[in-house]
Amino acid sequence: MTRGGIRGDNDAAADAAVSFDPLRPLLTRVAYRMLGSVADAEDVVQDAFIRWLGTDRSSVREPAAFLRRTVTRLCLDQIKSARHNRETYIGPWLPDPLVGEEEEDDVTLPLMLALERLSPLERAAFLLHDVFGVGFDEVAKTIDRDPAATRQLAARARTHVRDARPRYKLEKEKGLEIANAFFEASRSGDMGALGTLLAADVGMWSDGGGKRPAATGPILGHDIVLKLHRSLAVLFGKYGSTLVHTGMINGLPGFVTREADGELQTTALDIEGGRITGIYVMRNPDKLRHVH
Repeated sequence: MTRGGIRGDNDAAADAAVSFDPLRPLLTRVAYRMLGSVADAEDVVQDAFIRWLGTDRSSVREPAAFLRRTVTRLCLDQIKSARHNRETYIGPWLPDPLVGEEEEDDVTLPLMLALERLSPLERAAFLLHDVFGVGFDEVAKTIDRDPAATRQLAARARTHVRDARPRYKLEKEKGLEIANAFFEASRSGDMGALGTLLAADVGMWSDGGGKRPAATGPILGHDIVLKLHRSLAVLFGKYGSTLVHTGMINGLPGFVTREADGELQTTALDIEGGRITGIYVMRNPDKLRHVH
């Protein structure tokens, strides 16, 4: 390619980036909410940029709507292969952890898991309308359905995820105080203190992805979760578990630790009425590459 051709390509990319880059954070949030994977979301957004580069941008009246539509459609295509992969996933599947980011909506980790049970179109309709505030006419155009059908998709989704939406907003400081207390009690082996933090119907999910040891199914109930942590505390006492950071993880209070194998781990806690109702542990190193 001639220098003029390279310069022309660079100029075109720079011109496309001027309108695209300010929208990249929003587009990445849409893609992550759809896919639950940081790497896949970034790939989709980059693919959308390449398509934007090849678009007659002067004819696009609303770049934000055009690009949101492009990203959503790319995600819908991606979900098909992602769902097939999850059918053979080893143990519980959890979305990639977002650490330390202030959530601009109430899409917490339990809601992300509830979204997994929706059809791809229900998920898109719910996220675009209920989370990102997109009007139904635009959502309908995005998912290629008429507005009435789109409203029904969103309504069905709303019904399915209702129980996963937080009923009461937990004060961040209180949540982090409980997270710190959970870390201290679980690592020191203080089962009395740990027991008072757990709700009667507490559940625990660990995602190792077959790459690191983790429970192959959910651990449910106060006594069983406590029994597991009694065993874990022995290992922590022998091999160590170092606190790296306490903060919000996917909208929930939690912490990042470095475990005895040198790998990072995130623990997010769903808390209701001052008691921990859900413990979500990410151990899969593939899903922790972006965590520092």
